[in-house]
Amino acid sequence: MKIAAGISAALIIVSILSVILHGGLNFGIDFAGGTVIQIKFSKVAPADAIRKAFNGINVEDAVTQEIGANEVIVRTNQSMTKELQAKVEQAMTGQFGAGQYEIRRIEFVGPKVGKDLTQKAILAIIFSWIGMLIYIAWRFEFRYGLGGIIALVHDTIITIGALSLLNKEFTLTIVAALLTIIGYSINDTIVVFDRIRENRKKDIKRSLGDIINASVNETLSRTILTSFTVFLVLLALFFLGGPVIHDFAFALLVGVVIGTYSSIFIASPIVLAFENLQISKGKRKK
Repeated sequence: MKIAAGISAALIIVSILSVILHGGLNFGIDFAGGTVIQIKFSKVAPADAIRKAFNGINVEDAVTQEIGANEVIVRTNQSMTKELQAKVEQAMTGQFGAGQYEIRRIEFVGPKVGKDLTQKAILAIIFSWIGMLIYIAWRFEFRYGLGGIIALVHDTIITIGALSLLNKEFTLTIVAALLTIIGYSINDTIVVFDRIRENRKKDIKRSLGDIINASVNETLSRTILTSFTVFLVLLALFFLGGPVIHDFAFALLVGVVIGTYSSIFIASPIVLAFENLQISKGKRKK
């Protein structure tokens, strides 16, 4: 318990510091607003040449990001009008030549829409936590619900920290990945909790710590085998799925590893810690 608590505390601190030092998350267009232009070149296009082309049409805040072989995404805070789109095509033609590039997509999200999406994304994650806390507290006991939700918060923070460390874009796709991780992680946790409850009924006199150890060991092979097979699928998506789902697969890879870890080393120990806290309170009252 102490070793796991130390590892988790260190990972959470690193995650929070990463977000702070990066000046917040690297919000994608879904949340930050602005215009995204995805361009595919016939050969390698230097980032300086791309910036030079955009500076020539007075788009000086353009930020380029490579997403594949000879393919980049250019982000700007400017609204994409038909006039600006025409200027972008002229600038690309002038810099790289006609037929040497292809504008694959242009997306624009206004600041009000971005703010609304940010609020809804946060609420979606928080409501998922609350809903699970209520269900687990009703289905098992409050302490089990508390252990499960703290484990989910733990998983979410560390996954976001990993994205922040690598400065990956935080988009609606990542929110979908986080919600998937929450569902996957709580499923693993519930399996362990259910075995704890079964073993507790079989031997009421046995200490909760011993029951948790036995229950975790009894479900360990199932947990590892399930997580490993999911991990293999996500590896395939990560390396072969292409740039569109690359970040989504990465977030799930981190989440599955952390979620499996928290189901074994975080959720159940919190249940035990809550039990010990209640016992110590009772002794003080006596």
